[in-house]
Amino acid sequence: MFWIWVVEGVCWPLGRRMALWSLWSLLLWEASSAQVHGQVGGSVLLVAERPAGFQVREAIWRSLWPSEELLATFFRGTPETLYRSRFLGRAQLHSNLSLELQPLESGDSGNFSLLLVDTGGRSRTQVLQLKVYDVVPRPVVQVFIAVPGEAQPPKTCQVFLSCWAPNISDITYSWRREGTIDFGMEPSDLFTDGQVLRVSLGPGDKSTTYSCIVSNPVSWDLATVTPWESCHHEPQEIPPTKMCCWWWCPSPCS
Repeated sequence: MFWIWVVEGVCWPLGRRMALWSLWSLLLWEASSAQVHGQVGGSVLLVAERPAGFQVREAIWRSLWPSEELLATFFRGTPETLYRSRFLGRAQLHSNLSLELQPLESGDSGNFSLLLVDTGGRSRTQVLQLKVYDVVPRPVVQVFIAVPGEAQPPKTCQVFLSCWAPNISDITYSWRREGTIDFGMEPSDLFTDGQVLRVSLGPGDKSTTYSCIVSNPVSWDLATVTPWESCHHEPQEIPPTKMCCWWWCPSPCS
């Protein structure tokens, strides 16, 4: 079957039509793309949006970036997904023309488009941006005791809580003091994008616990510590280069 696309009186062959459509989709991506989040090892549904009264005759799902590939088609009531793309064997086209991808891999992030053509020859293009995230692991919290200074009140202990999630990117760090209504921390006590928290403790904080929460758009985990327990040990002086690197020195740690 030979297809043509008529635009302002000009007949375009199918190959030229597909090229123009791909270029137009890329130009529209910044303005009209919808974001979809997925988790490594899970599944994601790229939902097809059909206008009311739009009777679909043909549908084409494609990957636009990082490589342009044909993923699934629907012609005359017959779905097809056995195209040699990186999603071969992992793509399922549902009856409502939504495309399910599973199991997701870290390299699956990218831009996808759906071209719908109705029985009257009208077309509609939908573009989606998929971002696949790793599962957030449980963070590790370390407690550093600051060496008491002359200005520090007696029977108090100043600590720095350092939180780190191994082998992960695109995560957010936050802290909360358990047992209080207000979980927020003062911005002046947070360093390194929230990874380090400065806390001043007194005798009334012996059982106070702090939790570090690491999260991304699809998962989260936390670790809890009782910092007063570390105040009974010998003070662990933080190396000057390490303290400097944490919050104000421009040079890297040595």
